[in-house]
Amino acid sequence: MRWTVHGERSLHRHPWLELTLLDVERPDGSRGEQHAVRLRDVAACVVSDTHQRVLLMWRHRLVTDSWGWELPMGVVDEGETPERAAAREVEEETGWRPGPPVPLIRAEPAGGIMNARHHVFRAESAGYVGPPTERNETDRIEWIPRGEVLGMIDREEIRSGITAVGLLRWLLGEPGGRGNAGEGSPLSGGR
Repeated sequence: MRWTVHGERSLHRHPWLELTLLDVERPDGSRGEQHAVRLRDVAACVVSDTHQRVLLMWRHRLVTDSWGWELPMGVVDEGETPERAAAREVEEETGWRPGPPVPLIRAEPAGGIMNARHHVFRAESAGYVGPPTERNETDRIEWIPRGEVLGMIDREEIRSGITAVGLLRWLLGEPGGRGNAGEGSPLSGGR
């Protein structure tokens, strides 16, 4: 059942976000208004090391007034690829330069009201280049063992949707079957 958009007008515009009002026709033929958030895409990166640890940041989120562990992430700038944005955000927010990012998963977190896509990449290495240049993101950056991630999600220490989706996909293994959860992984049930 498809909804039809007959028109759209901007209610508020910001460089990376816009609130619009849509004139929609629903599948049952009724017509009404629907708010929509137009947000630039977001890119994040699951950076792991040879010890099967993942690079996470402990941070406060103002809007929800909550604390949690998150992947480095940010809005994809105009003219920038999601892959480049993910690598840039890792370096700016953590001081680590990731190895080549490869696509891990893409999600639409709120397709009923928002058009943003979340692009999550994976990098299997990183080199430390110095303190983070983005000083407003976090004051605590840690390498977390893979085996602790599910417990952190269960304890709500990881609340961010893009972080949870990215880490769960990482725990399952790479797309296409390479690196799938084997014996001893948090998802295999074995030790």
